Amino acid sequence: MKKFAVFGNPIKHSISPRLHNYAIKELGLDAFYSRILLEDNIKLKEKFNTLNLDGANITIPFKEDAFKVCDHLDRYANHIGSINTLVKKNNTLYGYNTDAPGFLKAIEEFGKINSALILGAGGTAKALAYALYTKNIKADILNRSEKRKSNFKQSNFYLWDDFKIEQYDLVINSTSAGLVDEEYPVPKELLEDIFKNSSFAFDVIYNKNTPFLRLANSFKIPNKDGKDMLVYQAVLALNFFYNSNLDEKKIEIAMKKAISL
Repeated sequence: MKKFAVFGNPIKHSISPRLHNYAIKELGLDAFYSRILLEDNIKLKEKFNTLNLDGANITIPFKEDAFKVCDHLDRYANHIGSINTLVKKNNTLYGYNTDAPGFLKAIEEFGKINSALILGAGGTAKALAYALYTKNIKADILNRSEKRKSNFKQSNFYLWDDFKIEQYDLVINSTSAGLVDEEYPVPKELLEDIFKNSSFAFDVIYNKNTPFLRLANSFKIPNKDGKDMLVYQAVLALNFFYNSNLDEKKIEIAMKKAISL
């Protein structure tokens, strides 16, 4: 039996086990997927090996720590500097970032996107900015401070106070604003002006009607939350666990059933 898990802190809220175990059952695989609360980042590799795992997903706040323990990295991980999928093959650790391609698939239904504005400058923003860059989509960053400006050399980086409104095809909330509160990723008045000049909106937070999405709805802007991104990154991760030999469409169908349960 293959053994997989998701590492994070906190971790009890994660629905990754539900998605993966349902897909594992539907595809008739001999495997099990669990949650692991990791309290010490330097013990990630030790814990992975002690549990004799075949693969794992990595969530906040260990994605950059996991990046450092890998022997081989995919192109997304190498450029972004973090991973969310760890696979062991012949005692060698392979690291993948499936957040980026998962995001690209999630926004496909919006159609042709030429420009995007990413609100926030954390690790998720970095992954999304690189994903858009690979598709030749202009991506600007809007953040409260310059703290992570150096991570976005391929994007224009703006602060709230010096941002001049432009027209964007897509506006993305990459922050946790609205997850456990009623906050906006940027001041509400600024976001209103941004939405007046935008076509679509996307929030990485899933299964919650955030203030960001409610405001987009008030402007009648087509929008979606991060549920599809969550599913698509998980589909890719499970396939990597099996050396890319699975049918991703079958995984997707199973995981979409699971997330609706």
